[in-house]
Amino acid sequence: MTQKPGIKAFFDTDTFTVSYVVSDPETRRAAIVDSVLDFDQASGRTSTRSADQLIRFIKDEDLTVDWILETHVHADHLSAAPYLHKQLGGKIGIGDHVTDVQKVFGDLFDAEPGFARDGSQFGHLFKDGETFRIGNLEAEAIWTPGHTPACMVYHIADAAFVGDTLFMPDFGTARCDFPGGDAATLYQSVQKIYALPDETRLFMCHDYKAPGRDYFAWETTVAEEKAKNIHLNAETTQDAFVKMRTERDATLSMPRLILPSVQVNMRAGNLPEPAENGVRYLKLPIDAV
Repeated sequence: MTQKPGIKAFFDTDTFTVSYVVSDPETRRAAIVDSVLDFDQASGRTSTRSADQLIRFIKDEDLTVDWILETHVHADHLSAAPYLHKQLGGKIGIGDHVTDVQKVFGDLFDAEPGFARDGSQFGHLFKDGETFRIGNLEAEAIWTPGHTPACMVYHIADAAFVGDTLFMPDFGTARCDFPGGDAATLYQSVQKIYALPDETRLFMCHDYKAPGRDYFAWETTVAEEKAKNIHLNAETTQDAFVKMRTERDATLSMPRLILPSVQVNMRAGNLPEPAENGVRYLKLPIDAV
């Protein structure tokens, strides 16, 4: 029988992001998935309130962090990965196609000459199908592009952490209009998730309360997604999905924190280096996104 991981979810109401601590009950080894660095856009101030909740839980449970995992370069919140790494250790990991994202957004934000576009800011770049362990738990990194070129699903024992690729069945799927996104590619990526055993638990990175639902939710199953996802269920054709997704994406506004988030997250959660006056700056491209 597959060992079930311990899974503790932390919901950030400011960005509607769910972060997870995934642990092996036998060895007490753990991974953190999709952490949040709090950011007040009006003042430009950061805080570690959300990350500190994870740290308190990990210390209270006497867990040892092996991995700090990113499902993709997020466009809706800043990652707290470097802060967590400093406090807890663990290797920061993301999909190896992060280099595609770094090339596109490194150019968009006119990144400093020293900004590496080879993914070297991260501790490990996962290849599609690469296996790893969290204690005695078997895990696999599954490349699921479409929302972004670098999206990964982490399949850990009987659970999978799907990032933004899927939402709860009553909310649908990720948008595909960011640079490097593609609706047909996302359709094929979702088929990889639907090929997992029906009982596999799926954990979302976000929830925004679907119309008619008055509570937040972030756990479902492969079977439920295949049966009920309003955008892409087992009966949905690729052509129908691409048409729906393209038309819907044309009506969506950009995420509130996309410009600061991408600049930080393409650097593995590190802020840009200080200017000569000692202050760190984020850039605001005009009429470019």
